[in-house]
This record gives sequence, C-alpha cells and structure tokens, in this order.
Amino acid sequence: MKTRSLGKSGLDVSAVGFGCMGLNFSYGHALGREQGITLIRQAVDRGVTFFDTAEVYGPFTNEEIVGEALKPVRDRVVIATKFGFNIVDGKMAGMNSRPGHIREVCDASLKRLGVDVIDLFYQHRVDPDVPIEEVAGAVKDLIAAGKVRHFGLSEPGAQTVRRAHAVQPVSVLQNEYSLWTRGPETNGILAVCEELGIGLVPYSPLGKGFLTGTMSKDTKLADNDFRKILPRFTPEAMEKNQALVDLLTGIASEKEATPAQIALAWLLSRKPWIVPIPGTTRLHRLEENLASADVELTAGDQARIDAAAAAIPVEGDRYPEHLMATTGR
Repeated sequence: MKTRSLGKSGLDVSAVGFGCMGLNFSYGHALGREQGITLIRQAVDRGVTFFDTAEVYGPFTNEEIVGEALKPVRDRVVIATKFGFNIVDGKMAGMNSRPGHIREVCDASLKRLGVDVIDLFYQHRVDPDVPIEEVAGAVKDLIAAGKVRHFGLSEPGAQTVRRAHAVQPVSVLQNEYSLWTRGPETNGILAVCEELGIGLVPYSPLGKGFLTGTMSKDTKLADNDFRKILPRFTPEAMEKNQALVDLLTGIASEKEATPAQIALAWLLSRKPWIVPIPGTTRLHRLEENLASADVELTAGDQARIDAAAAAIPVEGDRYPEHLMATTGR
C-alpha cells in the first residue's frame, strides 16, 4: 500500500484509509463484533494504517471494536476519533463542544479504544454555541497533556478553520468530498488546506455507496438505513444521478477497473495530501477499494472526467435541511 502525508502534520498514513462507521452503525447491515474485528485486521494485513471512528457511532461500540481490533498493531496505525455531540440515553441530543465536555469525551474515548493517546481528535461538527477558539484551546491542552497528538475539524467553514488554526494548528479536515459532492472545491476548504498545510480526509468518497454502481432507483433501503432520509437517495434522484455512475463505468471499462476504483482514484489525483476513507463490511470490497491506489489517471483522464461530470447536474442535497445546517459553520 502506498502512503501519503496529511499536509504538514507529520501524519503519514496509507493512501486509502478505512472508515469504520458502517461496520455497525447507520447503513442497515451491521457486522457482529467479532466480524468487525476480523475485517479491520484484514485491512491491516493489506497495508491500511489509518482508521476512523467516533464516539457517536453506536454510540460508543464502534470505538470499542476499533480499539480491540488494533490493539496488537497499535504502534503501526493511526486512529482518529471525534467529539462534539451530546449523547443522552444512547442518542444524539444536539451539540456539545464545551471544553469540559471535550475533556470528558477524550478520557472516555481513550478508555474505549484502549490506548494512551488519540492520534487525531476531530470536532465532529462545529458547535455554534462555543467559540472555536475555546474548542481549539481545549484540544491544545489535551495535546500538552499527552492525551491527543493532532487536532482536526469535520465539516467546518474555511474561516472557522483559520480561527482554530491560530490557537492550535489544525492537522486535518474531514469533509464529504467525492465526484458528486464537490463543495470543498468551491467553499474554500481545498484552498485553506493548501494555504495552511492541512490534510484532507474525504468521508463518503463513494457517495455513500451510490458511486459503486451497485444501487439504482429500484434499490430498497432498510428502515434503519440512514440513507432513507437523504434527498439523493429517493428513487427519483437515484434515477437522475445514474448518469454520473454511467460516466464512471465508462472510464472504468477503459482502465480495467471498477466504478468505485475510478471514483477513489479521481479523489487521489486531486491533491497529494488527500486520503479518502471508504468503508465497507465486505472483504472483497475492501480489496477493491485499496486497489484504487494503483489506478493511474492521467491529466487528460482527469480533465475528461471533470468536463463530463460538470455536464451532469446532481439531483438532491446530500443531507436534509436540518443536517445541512450543521455544515460549513
């Protein structure tokens, strides 16, 4: 597996990471604990060194699975987790990035992960009730205490990044970014990463599964699959967005690859400090995703994909309105 540096942070990781959320949270099909541990260890065996989780996934159980799975190889991997939500009776109950709460979450995550230090600690969403300077200061204190190595933000606005960075250098941003979610190119996120030497970790790099070519307007989502509430996953939207999958499929046939591999290779071609974190519950999909690091897209390929994609309007927002309101702040 090739490696990449996440900006100027000193975090060197596998070119493709592993998003662990879907192992047992959000997508309907959940693996058992031992199955999840096995798949994570299979990822390690195949060269993955970057694993992403959060306290809210489960809640809490995802961190426990990740920690147990990676315990034998702790010195060889980078573990990222997140804070920022209030969790009451096992459910999200709004934001909470008050410094005292951040410290509590850090200690609890350390225990669940079974580690002495969190490699990368993200604010999961920007809390409008807590100045970002206070958040950055709290993480700065955790870094000074040896409990955290690097500070990250997920789905912030560019100005928020600059304000946080002035207090405690931001090592990594985690934003949704893919061929059908191009916001980081226009909202200043790619620019601020370039300017400040920050790495970018795209989550949902395969469009929450849609860009793999395995879904259609006839796909029936389970009642506990969170995609059921997403505007892009209505049958009407999926039918219109099929044109983007058809584009990937055409390029894939030329490259002897799969649509998923082209979607990931496209992201990898954007900047050398971009590391996508696709998730899966299946070994053959894991191997497919990792092989994308070896798919070469020339400048001509990239230009052709960009031109074709620009002519395909994406139908539907990526989140419903109340969740979109938590991004870009």
